[in-house]
Order: sequence, then C-alpha cells, then structure tokens
Amino acid sequence: MGENNQPDLILGTAGHIDHGKSSLVFALTGVDPDRLAEEKERGITITLGFAQLHLPDGRSMGVVDLPGHEKFVRQMISGATGIDVALLVVAADDGVMPQTVEHLAILQTLGIRSCVVALTKIDLVDEDLIELVTDDVRQLLADTPFADAVIVPVSSRTREGLEDVLQAIQDAASGADRTHTGSAVRYPVDRVFTIKGAGTVVTGTLWSGTVSPGDTVEILPSRLQCRVRSIQIHGDTVELAQAGNRVAINLNNVKTSEVRPGDFLASPDAIEPSDRFDAYITYIDSSQTGKPIVSGAPMHIAHGTREVVGRILFADGLQTLEPGASTIAQFRIDEPLALSCGDRFVMRTYSPVLLAGGGTVLLAHPRRRTNLSEKEHELLDALQEQDMARAVECAVATEATPVDAEFVARLIGIDPVHAQELLDAVAEQGRLVSMGTAPRFYATQEAVDGALARIDQVLGAFHDANPKEDGMPKEALRRKCFPKMSTACFDELLSSAIERKIAVVARAVVSKPSAVSAAQEAEAETAKQLLPLLQGTGLTPPDVAEIAQQAGIGASQARRGLDVLCGQDLAWRANNDLYFDNQAIEQAKQQITQHFSSGGEGTVAALRDVLGITRKFAVPLLEGLDACGFTRRSGDNTRELA
Repeated sequence: MGENNQPDLILGTAGHIDHGKSSLVFALTGVDPDRLAEEKERGITITLGFAQLHLPDGRSMGVVDLPGHEKFVRQMISGATGIDVALLVVAADDGVMPQTVEHLAILQTLGIRSCVVALTKIDLVDEDLIELVTDDVRQLLADTPFADAVIVPVSSRTREGLEDVLQAIQDAASGADRTHTGSAVRYPVDRVFTIKGAGTVVTGTLWSGTVSPGDTVEILPSRLQCRVRSIQIHGDTVELAQAGNRVAINLNNVKTSEVRPGDFLASPDAIEPSDRFDAYITYIDSSQTGKPIVSGAPMHIAHGTREVVGRILFADGLQTLEPGASTIAQFRIDEPLALSCGDRFVMRTYSPVLLAGGGTVLLAHPRRRTNLSEKEHELLDALQEQDMARAVECAVATEATPVDAEFVARLIGIDPVHAQELLDAVAEQGRLVSMGTAPRFYATQEAVDGALARIDQVLGAFHDANPKEDGMPKEALRRKCFPKMSTACFDELLSSAIERKIAVVARAVVSKPSAVSAAQEAEAETAKQLLPLLQGTGLTPPDVAEIAQQAGIGASQARRGLDVLCGQDLAWRANNDLYFDNQAIEQAKQQITQHFSSGGEGTVAALRDVLGITRKFAVPLLEGLDACGFTRRSGDNTRELA
C-alpha cells in the first residue's frame, strides 16, 4: 500500500443486480455510491459508483461499485479494468444468478488475481439456506483462480459480518499485486464533465505513474497535449496522485468535446495508439451454444474504458476456436486503442452481444500478418511469459537491420525508457550488438553481418559497373542498400564496415578498399594525360570542361586527375572549375610581391594589369591566393600580402 494512507490498490464490487453491492459499499465506507444520481439529472451519465475504504490496519483502498444489470455489462467491464481485488457479491436469498456467472468470467478474463465473496442479505434467510448458497458459490469458483476465495456471510442492514468482510479484504489486499505497473502515466477516462469556474474535469483510476498539478499529459488517441491544473482524490485536493487511486483531474485549456470517456491520459510520447494488436485469447462460450469462433469474425473489444469493434484473425492458419480453447490472434480494430503489453481486455460477440472471453495484449504494433515466423513465435512466447528482457531481445531479432529503443517500445507497447534499460542490459550480456550513443541502435550479430554484406555487395557492383569512379556518394549508398533506414543508423553501420575494412570513405564518397588503389592508378594515368594540356597555358588556362573535352573524358574524371597534379605541385587549384599551371602561379606570386614592394595598389584592376590578364582570370586567381593565405583583403576592394 502507498504511504500516508494513499491507496495503491482498487477494490471492485461485482455481482448480479439487486444483490446488495451498493448497500454493502455504503455499510463498509459510509459513502453511497449512488449519490451522483443528481448529476445524472444534469446530463452526466453515471454508471459507476466510487468510494474509499479504510481497512482495520489503517490502510485504504479505492472502491469501484460496478453495475450489475445485464444492460450495463459494458460499463461493468469499463470499471473492472482498473481493479486489483474483486468483491463478488451474492445474495443469500437469491443465490448464483446469470450476472454472477458473467461477472465472474469477466474478472477472470481481466486477470484479477484476488477475490473475496460477500454472501449478503443473510438477515433474510436461515442457516440452512446460507450453507446451501455457500456450497453453490464454492462450486462456481472451483474451476477458477478464485477457488480458495474467502466466502463471508454479511448483512448490510444489521451489520453482522462487516468486520469479517473488512478483514478478508485486508488479507486479500496484502497478497495482491497491482494489475497495472510502470512509471509512465496511464489513466483511462471514465467520466468527463465541466465544473463552473474550473473547466473540464475527468475521472478515472490511475493505472500507473504519478500525476501532479502542472504536469503535461497527452490525450489518446487524439494526441492532444494539455496541462494538469489540479487534482482531487475522493474530494480532497492533493499535490500528488499515485497509481491505484481514483483521481479527478482538472485539465487546463481543454474542451469537453476534446476528451471523452474511453480516452487515455498518458505521459507524452509514452504510448502510441494502435489499430491492431496481437494477443493470447481464451474463448468463453457464455451463450452455451457450443459454437466455435470463426477466424475473421467481428468482435466487440473492451479495453480500459473504451469498447471498439474489430475482427479477430487466428494465427498460423487456424480457422475456428472451440469453447474453452486458447490461441494467439491478431485483432484489427476500427478505432485505435492506447495499448501496452500485458493489458487485459474482454471480447464480446458482435450480434447478439454476448461475453466471448478475452485475453492479454502481447504486441501493440504488430505487422499485418497471421502466419508467424519462428522468431515471431519466440517473441510472443516471451511476452506471454512476461519475460521482458527476452522479449526485447526477440523483438530486435525479428528485424533484419538495427533498431533503436523507440522502435522496440512502440512494437511491444512499453515505456521507451524501460525499453532502453532492458536493451542495454541485454547488450551488456553480449546477446545483442549495440552501436552508437544517442541514439543507440541494437541488432543481432547475424543482422549486422548481413547488413555489412549488403554494403559490400552494392559497392562491388558499383565498381564493376563504374571502374573509373572513386565510389558511391554515401547517401546514394544508403538509399541503394537500406532506403528506409535513418541516416544515423546507416552511419553506425558504415563505421563498422570501415572497421572491418569492407569500405573506405573519402569526401563523403564510399569505396571498397580494393577499388581505391585501382582508382588511384586510373587517376594517375589521367593526370599524365592532362598535364600537357595545362602546361604552357600560363595564367589563362582552359576551364575543367574544356580540358575534359580536349582529353575525351568526363568532367568529374578530369577534376580528379587535376587534383592529383595539385598534390604533385604541378597544378594549382583556384576553384572547382579553374586550375593553373603551378609554375605560372609561382611567377605570379613573384610579380605580386614585387608590385606591393614598389608601393603598388591592391585593387583587382591594378593586380590584373600587373599580371597581364583579364578580370575573368584575375578574380578567381586572387580569391584562390586569399584562400591559401598568400594575400588578404585589407578593404572593400583592395588586397595586401598576408
């Protein structure tokens, strides 16, 4: 339990209509869960009642009183998704009824682990009937996770047995685990209304994380972000709400039309809504017809406080699912849901709307497929077993190229920070390769080897087709090898390729090492061919295009050959299109030095006349001399020796 008597578990009542759930909640808490009927008259739809229960040891629990009428099964599911301990109410004068059975099935489907049974209205029956109904309830629970649940006879009117009910709830709470965990805020909204002077208020059970005034939250699935103005827990204004509380949140600058029951509030970017998900399901034939579910059948899917319609598709060619059987399935839904791995959901048939079981979300963002690979089966098995370290490792293993923590978090439906921590731990154990720092990428060794082989293959094919080219521009290589890969991830792969001597990079051009020497030899031959075309041209040389035309080669090849001559001090580069004979440049430097020594002006016109060339050649030559540090600008239009 939380500190300062803040509840971190939720108690939910369940059971058939008129079996005394609300009366029992009132007797236990002093709060009438139906007290909000006057708000209903003002247009606020109230189908769940809320209270706070103080246990004998001083701890407290939030209480959700769920509707029992068959017409409100959807609302019952909506409230039940946040509870950790169930209080199943059965009236001693009525016994097990249809909604008793259905509610029990829903509690099982939602994965609620702890249950207490309150056998109410004992003041209306004799001991023999109490014993008979108790036996019926025990038989009902026999094949459920609640077979050992405590059954407590109680009367809300006479208060007989109330202390025993409280003690049983306290014992169940002590051994219960939270249904939802995690550091990110997850808060399914069950009511939305306006308070004059405050604005939009939402209520719900805080599944995970903490909320404080001033926090920014994201409304899902709309992705609208807003700020928390204030918080109340059971009518008291607080500065911090912890997971497990029933919380009313006043949202700043949000209209009631922008948030609705069924939406989630979440930490920004922690969850990405999904229109499909993989799940492990169990079919409960509540209609007792014995008919199987057919793959592709439409279904109502209730998750959190929202119910949507979608289709169920069984994995690996399974066409039908018999009552009581379980399998892996993919749901493709009409509206996106804010899903996370491990979330429980309820499914009901499309028409008539009857309980059909439910299951556990495994993958929140799977590919559209039903035939699963071996690696995908391994991933789903790990998620089903809640082995999250193995799950993130398997998630990476399903990908042919490196991925980051955000990809893994989105695929599974977990907090990106948690995904990063898990991936780092697995990489430290040597089970994954980690590359880079921010962002960091992860892959299996097999995937890294395959990606590097692809780079080697593409570079080899390029050199075969273009023997006179240095190599491929880096971006062109990325698009050819991995068009969907981010530049940051490709840079990390390229670094690995360089370390393994698969590639070399020069001036953003990537080559195979074996091709570099051949290219260098080709460039040296080109340089020999171009040198006579440049020598003797003085300070009025042909530009690169003219030289290339004279030599019968391409401009880029000519430029590389001229760069080789520059490296041999046989040519001097003024800019990308103009190269000079190096001897002519040395003579020009002497002329300029002598000109300044004689007090000559540093204007372009004066230097142009000294060199005996036109402005066409003088300007790029002088700019080149500035760039190499021989001269420098001393004014708007003058130069001096550096």
